[in-house]
Amino acid sequence: MQKIGSAKWQGGIKDGVGAISTQSGVLKDAPYGFKARFEGGPGTNPEELIGAAHAGCFSMALSLILGEAGMVADSIETKATVTLEKEGGGFSITAIHLDVAVKIPGAEQAAFEKAAQAAKENCPVSKLLKAPITMNATLAS
Repeated sequence: MQKIGSAKWQGGIKDGVGAISTQSGVLKDAPYGFKARFEGGPGTNPEELIGAAHAGCFSMALSLILGEAGMVADSIETKATVTLEKEGGGFSITAIHLDVAVKIPGAEQAAFEKAAQAAKENCPVSKLLKAPITMNATLAS
């Protein structure tokens, strides 16, 4: 299976404009650029897209692992915070932190923590990323 994301860019780094699209069409020419990435301007940026991809992947993996352990979540909410820092002459993604809130009536804390750790280590996006991945996982029942 292969999925495609694409980007177009025109102009210089600070005055240029870009558009990001996905094969599914969920994103179609979504604007991105320097201001969106570094100055809080309108549009998206690669880091928030990586964060969304990681949060979605982790949530699905956690659902699978919980199900294998006999637990079904009423809800899984994941926020992935991607840190972009200046290093030398460029920038690097230096960390990703997952904040996870899960509601599973009657779940045991130890079983939940084991499942959350397994999802963090084994979701395909986690495996892809070389940056340290940290997580807070809270359980509400």
